[in-house]
Formats: sequence, structure tokens, C-alpha cells
Amino acid sequence: MYSPLNPPPPPPLLPHHHHHIPSLLSSTTITRRSLLLSTSLSTLSPPRPTLDTTITDRVFLDFSICSNYFRPDRTLSDTFSTLCTDSTPLGRLVLGLYGHLVPLTVSNFKTMCTSYSYKNTLVHKIFPGQFFLAGRQGRREKGEVKVPQDLARNFESVDSKAFKLTHSGPGILSLCLSENDDEDNIKLNPEYRNVEFLITTGPGPCPQLDYKNIVFGVVLEGLDVVTSIASIPTYKPSDRIRQFNDLAEFLGDERAQNARTIWNKPLKTVYISDCGELKVAKPSLTPSLP
Repeated sequence: MYSPLNPPPPPPLLPHHHHHIPSLLSSTTITRRSLLLSTSLSTLSPPRPTLDTTITDRVFLDFSICSNYFRPDRTLSDTFSTLCTDSTPLGRLVLGLYGHLVPLTVSNFKTMCTSYSYKNTLVHKIFPGQFFLAGRQGRREKGEVKVPQDLARNFESVDSKAFKLTHSGPGILSLCLSENDDEDNIKLNPEYRNVEFLITTGPGPCPQLDYKNIVFGVVLEGLDVVTSIASIPTYKPSDRIRQFNDLAEFLGDERAQNARTIWNKPLKTVYISDCGELKVAKPSLTPSLP
């Protein structure tokens, strides 16, 4: 029997299994490493999907120069088509369209070509070393576009997915949104359809146009024609005129905007003399970008 003077012996000590500790630490280290690895893998961005730039349709635009459109003896009865009967051909552009990527934009552009709505309309702006503009809406007798009544509304102009291709070099065909200069009274019409387009002339890319305009095609043939259009001299205001215009705009004078409409306007009358669709046996070509 045990008493306070004779306490019981202490319980036996358990043996220390030192050989289990490294195994436990090793297991913990592997778990942390695995956790870090899995976390880093989960934070990696997924691969970007490949954009489908398969060429589904081909259209053509013929360009010419009219020597007598701005004749001083021109009368009100004269129209663009009657004045430009004797013109100088520049050549033909064959354009491949990305119908899988932006089907609405391609469909509308093809309709504008097959309905001859672009025929006898002007190239109204040329920005040397960058791009030229065509397809401005307005009066046919002034060489401007009149849109067919049944042209579909293009909802791709408000879809971010349609703006992913960039203006990477010469010969890029793009629906003009950021550089569009249609008059406000035309844009405010509920039936307004944007059909103004631009083609880059090179020699380099035009990053200022990226993610603001819809790239929907490329020049397949006729880059020499693009170069010829780009070399046509344009109206360039003097530094003094630019300063006065900047001041007028700062003061809220609406005439400043009206004055800028002639800036970069070609000094020769360049126009689309013909347009249409090219039917091919296999319209779907290998996806490619210039």
C-alpha cells in the first residue's frame, strides 16, 4: 500500500521514436510544395482562343481617278457618273472577308458591293503612311453612299468580341467606327447603318485603330493599288491654320469641325468605279493574316 511517505513510482516513459519525425516533416514539405504548385497552376491564364480568320467570301473594288469632277464649269445638272465618263483606272482590289469571325459585318459589306452601293463613290480621306477612308454616306450626286433600305442592323459594332483583330500592317480592311466622319444628322437617323470602311496603306501597323474598329477582311490582290492611292497628295493645313482651328474649337465654334472636313482630302478625285462579288469554286480559304 502506498502512503504520502511512500508515493507510487512514476509511470514508465514512452520510447522516443525519433525516426518518425523526419518522415512527418518530409510529408509536410511535400504537401506544401504540392499546394504551392497547384495554386500556381490554377492562377495561370488559360490559352487564348484562336481567332477564325478563314476567308469565306471574296469581293472586288475597282478604283479610278476622275480628272474633271471639280471642273469650274460644272452645273447643278451634272452628276458624278456623268462627269467621270473619261477616267483613269488605278486597278482592282480583291478582298477576302472573315465571314466566320464577324458574319454581320461581312454580310453587310458584301451587300453593299453586290448592290453597287459603293459604285461611283469617293475615297474621301487619305492619311499618308496609315490608311484611306471610303464609303461616307450622303448624296449620290456628290459621290457619297446611299445605303439600301433593307440593310441589316449590325449589332457587332457593340460586341467586344468583334474588335480582337488588330491593324497589323498594310492591306487590312476594317469597318470604320472611331474615324467615321458621317454627318451628325445622318448618324441620328434611326435607320442609320454604318458602312464607311478603311484600308490600311502601310508601311507599318496602325495601333491607334486597334480595338476601336472592326477588322473583317484583308487585301488578297492589289496592294500596288493601295500604294498608288496612298501616294496621292492631300490637303494639309498650315500650322497657322491648325492653331486658329484649335482656338476656335476651344471656344466652342462649330465652324472648327466643319473646317477640318477638308483636311487630308485627296487633291485628285479617287473613286470606286466598280464593285461586286467574286464567285469561286472553293470560297473557304486557309486561315491567314498578313
